Amino acid sequence: MSSLINKKHWENVYESKSPKEVSWTQKYPKTSMEFIQSLDLPKTAKIIDVGGGDSNLADCLLEEGYENITVLDISARALEKAKVRLGDKANKINWVVSDVTAYQPETGFDIWHDRAAFHFLTSKEQISKYVEIATKTIAGYLILGTFSTEGPKKCSGLDISQYNEETLNATFQSAFEKMKCITEDHVTPFNTRQNFLFCCFKKRN
Repeated sequence: MSSLINKKHWENVYESKSPKEVSWTQKYPKTSMEFIQSLDLPKTAKIIDVGGGDSNLADCLLEEGYENITVLDISARALEKAKVRLGDKANKINWVVSDVTAYQPETGFDIWHDRAAFHFLTSKEQISKYVEIATKTIAGYLILGTFSTEGPKKCSGLDISQYNEETLNATFQSAFEKMKCITEDHVTPFNTRQNFLFCCFKKRN
């Protein structure tokens, strides 16, 4: 899928559906917050939420006192919805509209968080570009949440790439050291279950 077609797909999703109508919605991103807080970094740490859309993670990070947050998504509409929800607090966040595989960051990040974006990359070229950009950009830690091999094979009408601990580690091991992996069931707003793999990696020196 080309970047333009991909962008049109996600703009349509966020234009036509409410949070209750998309499977990835979480009222509170518990696992993501636990992984981030477990790293015990200062509240000034640079954090990017890749594919963050209108996720509540940015809200929760602000509430916990984190001061340097970037949210990236291919859909401008998704980020606009998040800004409306946050009101004046939205001014505290750096919003970036970009396909992650075309992202050219102006700074490095201490934490790169991605829940349910990476698994939409299905070609070797897309995955290699993601790894390349993450490797250049991350100064500290990579937190990834993807569909596991027990999870869905499609999402939002699109094919996805499933991972287990071994295959995800193999994808990033050239530049990152695996710290921790867990699997968990995400209960969707329409009461179905999706099995996720969450892993945290540390950038190699």
